[in-house]
Amino acid sequence: MLQVGPPAETERADAVRNRARILDAARTILDASGVDALTMDAVAREAGLGKGTVFRRFGSRSQLLLTLLNSTEEEFQRGFLAGPPPLGPGANPVDRLIAFGRARLDLLGVQGDLLRAAEASAESRYSSPARAASVLHITMLLRSGGVQGDVPVLATTLNSTLDAALVLHENRVGSVSMERIANGWEDLVRRVTAPQQT
Repeated sequence: MLQVGPPAETERADAVRNRARILDAARTILDASGVDALTMDAVAREAGLGKGTVFRRFGSRSQLLLTLLNSTEEEFQRGFLAGPPPLGPGANPVDRLIAFGRARLDLLGVQGDLLRAAEASAESRYSSPARAASVLHITMLLRSGGVQGDVPVLATTLNSTLDAALVLHENRVGSVSMERIANGWEDLVRRVTAPQQT
């Protein structure tokens, strides 16, 4: 399983307590006011800790957000790596790819704002382990489905259509329903994976 946030370290007992306090404080802010209110200053105040402690534990707001996303992302990865078909093994590659996109969009419907905020920083937007896992999985499914051409580029392009900021903009500003976006994903996948004419 590829983690979204920073890897777990061996920590002193007080560091473990501080980490838990910071994560609890961040969840409290998210629940009460949403992701845009989650600043390092606000987390430090809510946790009753110095801002420096928050930065030492997580490094940046993006890393804190990615850590909050980690458990949900691990569950999503378990689903496409070992869950029941069609998302997991046992279905044909095209059906799995369609299910992958639909499951990702369902996840964005629940925590898209958190993911959008976590991806806002240049340091994590395109280089997070979760994104790498998704692109690798899409690449594998495209190859298993017999797709020809530059499959890694196709996989990256397909994955980019599931970008949190893009999907939320399309849904909220463009008034495109999540169901319609999911249907568009399926249409795109079927076009990309259709047998090529020679």
